Amino acid sequence: MEILDILHPQCVNLNLKAKTKNELFEEMVDMMAAAGLLTNKKTALAAVKEREKLMSTGIGDGVAIPHAKCNAAEHLVAAFGRTGTGINYQSLDDEPVYLIFLLVTPESESSPHVKALARISRLLKHKFLRQSLLEAKTAQEVLDIIRDEDRRI
Repeated sequence: MEILDILHPQCVNLNLKAKTKNELFEEMVDMMAAAGLLTNKKTALAAVKEREKLMSTGIGDGVAIPHAKCNAAEHLVAAFGRTGTGINYQSLDDEPVYLIFLLVTPESESSPHVKALARISRLLKHKFLRQSLLEAKTAQEVLDIIRDEDRRI
């Protein structure tokens, strides 16, 4: 599985308006719902918030990968967002978050969920990739960057 298999082009937002973690979740879940990727927006949002209560999904270096397993999607789906101002996310390194991948997976799909989390984490550990995503001007440029790097790993 490549990341672009689950990341819909309509689910890339380079100008997130959210100022808080909860606003971020709402904005990204709204984006997924608007793209027709969720069967129940309210359930997805509640599941993402509930998962975040267990432990921060802010993995450090300005990156967060919020995720949830719930029956609000028919298959594994992802969204990508970027904020220019950074969000206080209670990340593992206590630094603001700028790059966000949100995953929503049906409860029955544990293996794809874990594989996607691992793949995205591996991709975003590279500083040059994070910098490229921060500098990208268009959603298509983000998709191209992700595709090219995803094929290398």
